Amino acid sequence: MNPYLNSNHPKTEPFRSAPYTTPKYNDNTNYISISNSDRSKDLDYIATVYNGINLDDFELNEFPEESIVFFGRIHPDKDAKEAIEIAKAVNMPLVMAGIIQDDAYFKEHVEPHIDQNYIKYIGSVGPDQRKKTLKNAKVLLHPISFEEPFGLSVAESMASGTPVIAFNRGSMPELIEHGKTGFIVENITEAISAISKLELINIKDGRTHVAKKLSRPMDYA
Repeated sequence: MNPYLNSNHPKTEPFRSAPYTTPKYNDNTNYISISNSDRSKDLDYIATVYNGINLDDFELNEFPEESIVFFGRIHPDKDAKEAIEIAKAVNMPLVMAGIIQDDAYFKEHVEPHIDQNYIKYIGSVGPDQRKKTLKNAKVLLHPISFEEPFGLSVAESMASGTPVIAFNRGSMPELIEHGKTGFIVENITEAISAISKLELINIKDGRTHVAKKLSRPMDYA
């Protein structure tokens, strides 16, 4: 049999991994996870390979605005309403970017707070706007409520020199160096407290961390 490599994600959807637990696949397949937290106990893995980003798509800004960014799907999993609560508690402007994946959640928990001045929603953005939005923020809030296999916006934010405050779920402790590239917190209260510690973060550490662990070469020659 020819070698077969399977990168399977996420484990949070059992139907994705169930077929591969049969001897037909599991005895002949090498599995690679996108994070250690996303591994299924029913599969045998040979490695974890994190998603890689192109550092050239992002740039540092040594003088970011005193603002917060939320970058992700508008859905209970990502919990934009928590980001709104934190931003209001620390009296900092919030910019939210991402597709609306749950219209009812948006209308009930997000839209009533949007004034396009203090609380902004800019929708889904392209590469140029993404670069600008991430590098201009003081911090990225990632208050997820699910076991996220890998947070691409977390890596992109750190590549921009913007520290991340994330809830302690899924792969977050693997991606963020607590106290160096951001902070891992358990709840809103801890997130609010972490905002006051952002001055302890060297923005260059985030980009260096991504270069070593979460970037990929782009030479296709």
